[in-house]
Amino acid sequence: MVEWMITKTYDGILIRDFLRKEQDFSKRILKAIIHDGGQILVNDAPKTVRYQLQLGDRLTVRFPKEQKGINMVPENVPIDIVYEDEAVLVIQKQAGVATIPSPHHRVGTIANGVLAHYQKHDVPYTVHVVTRLDRDTSGLLLIAKHRYSHSILSDSQKQGLVKRSYFAIVEGIMDRKKGTMKWNIGRKEGSIIERVVSAEGQRAITHYTVKKEYKSHSLVEIELETGRTHQIRVHFSHAGHPLAGDDLYGGRKTELNRQALHCSQLTFEHPTTKECMTFTSAIPEDMHRLMNL
Repeated sequence: MVEWMITKTYDGILIRDFLRKEQDFSKRILKAIIHDGGQILVNDAPKTVRYQLQLGDRLTVRFPKEQKGINMVPENVPIDIVYEDEAVLVIQKQAGVATIPSPHHRVGTIANGVLAHYQKHDVPYTVHVVTRLDRDTSGLLLIAKHRYSHSILSDSQKQGLVKRSYFAIVEGIMDRKKGTMKWNIGRKEGSIIERVVSAEGQRAITHYTVKKEYKSHSLVEIELETGRTHQIRVHFSHAGHPLAGDDLYGGRKTELNRQALHCSQLTFEHPTTKECMTFTSAIPEDMHRLMNL
C-alpha cells in the first residue's frame, strides 16, 4: 500500500495522471491494480482513475496479491533484517546462502526465508530482488516488496543511482593502489556459470582503492558503476589478483573457503518517500581472520 496527501500542486489532476506522470506508475502496474484485485481509494472511498483529485484528498493505492514463482516456497531460513517498511527490505546476507532458488540451490535461499517472513506477517507480495549477491558473497541485499517499488528501484539502478560498495581481499600486492577497471564481461563459452572478459561482452566498470596490504593479500574497497554477474571476481582475476577463496576464478581456498567479498554499503533513493537511504555493514569475522593471518 502507498498513500499520498494531495497538495495544492496537484489540485484538479486526474488520479490516472497523478499516478502515471508524478509517481512513475507503469501502464502494466496500473492495469494490474484495476483488474487483478487492487484498490484505488480517496478518503477511504473507491474511485476510478478518472476521478479528479482535490486539495486535501488522501489517495491510497492497495496493490493486488502477487503470484509467487513456482520454485519459491516459504521456508524457515534465518534472515537478518536490517530495515523494513511497506516498500523495501534490506537484509544482511550471510555467506553460503543463495539469494534466489536455482537448479543447483532449490531450497534454503534468502528468497524462501523472506516468503516465510511475509507469510508470518501477512504480507501479500512476492520477492523482488534488486541487488542480488552471489551465494558465497556476504553483506547488504536490497529487496523490493511489491512490483511498484521494484519498478522504481530497477529504473534507479539502470541510471546508476543504486550505489553499492564492497570490501574484498585479493591475492598479491597490486601495483596501482587506486584505479578503474573497464573490461567488458560476457559468458564463458560452454559454461552457464562462468564469466570472462570479452570485447563482445557487456559494459562493466569497477572502481577500486587498496586500503591495506598484508604479506600476500590486499584489502580493497570497491564501488560498482555497473552490476554484471561476477563482475568484481572477473575483473580482479583478469588483473592478476583473484579474490582469496575464489577457486572459480583462480583464487586459492587454503585460508578461506569462499570468495572474500562483502557488500559493505548500500545507498538508494526510497521508491515512495524519495529519501536518500544509506546502510553499512562491517567486514565479517571470516574475512577478519584472513586479514590477521
